[in-house]
Amino acid sequence: MTVNFLGKMTKQTLSPLYLLYGTETFLLNEAYERIVRTALREEEQDFHLSVYDCEETPIETAIEEAETLPFFGEKKVVVIKNPYFLTSDKGKEKIEHNLKKLEQYIASPSPFTIVVFLGSYEKLDERKKITKQLMNEAKVFVASSLNEKELRQWMEERAHVNEVAITEEAKKTLLQLAGTNLMSLANELDKLSLFVGHQGTIDGETVTMLVSRTLEQNVFVLVEKVVQRKVREALQVFGDLMEHNEEPIKIVALLAAQFRLLYQVKWLNAKGYGQQHIASSLKVHPFRVKLAMAQSGLFSEQELLDIIHDLAEADYQMKTGVLDKRLLIELLLVKWSKANETNEQSFVR
Repeated sequence: MTVNFLGKMTKQTLSPLYLLYGTETFLLNEAYERIVRTALREEEQDFHLSVYDCEETPIETAIEEAETLPFFGEKKVVVIKNPYFLTSDKGKEKIEHNLKKLEQYIASPSPFTIVVFLGSYEKLDERKKITKQLMNEAKVFVASSLNEKELRQWMEERAHVNEVAITEEAKKTLLQLAGTNLMSLANELDKLSLFVGHQGTIDGETVTMLVSRTLEQNVFVLVEKVVQRKVREALQVFGDLMEHNEEPIKIVALLAAQFRLLYQVKWLNAKGYGQQHIASSLKVHPFRVKLAMAQSGLFSEQELLDIIHDLAEADYQMKTGVLDKRLLIELLLVKWSKANETNEQSFVR
């Protein structure tokens, strides 16, 4: 588990070998920085932290550094970036690596050196002898995308590091407002932690008050107001976007993307696909699928197709100057909300 890997790390439990890889860059950097901060004090890093790139430097150079005693202190850290020989990739440059020497080092690593292999790779080639050996001997951290449960756990851990508490409602609201991007979530959590202060508690109200919505999140709220048939509130959200000088054409594009997602999720769900399968098929985060499933349930497939058609027509009219851009969107918001209200009333009858 990602959070456990980071949370349990102490100077006493540091491993001589680490293998960090994956496509979630923020987590990859967070894990790497945690290892360095745990092993070395800030003033030691200038002398005892060395970084080598396998696309530029032979691996034996890094190994020689790892086998050299530190000048001061007890530990040193050697970072080996882009170890493409662990994958099926042949590398950008033709660098000859002495993998036999690396095999010997992995079998008997220096007790005074922490070697960190770091690569932004989705997967490694486990058929290779060197990859198998390293994965067996090193502590392995895979920086992959977190699901909703892991995101909530990660937020809990970051709040703990910041010496504050966070409620479940706050986590839910933060995910809705800031999305699932870890960099954005980290920045918002750090800001919220400063606001509530040492040993304070981040609650849902605090998140709503302090977390600024992105344009994408405001468009999601706009869709939510349409779904709930709250015409005035939908127009208010749109009006606020206009006050902040957001471009109507961009808003239409984002609305189209959101309603396309609703249609795709509804269609796949009707075919029997589960949340995880839909997320994988559409290449979006499962949390977005969860929210889309809730919203799409209040529309028929035909209604969603009609809305997508409306947005395509609005985009054309905006670009040809047929009608005022703001008025076009306002008319659509009223039309969709009223149509949804009429359909629900018909259904109730």
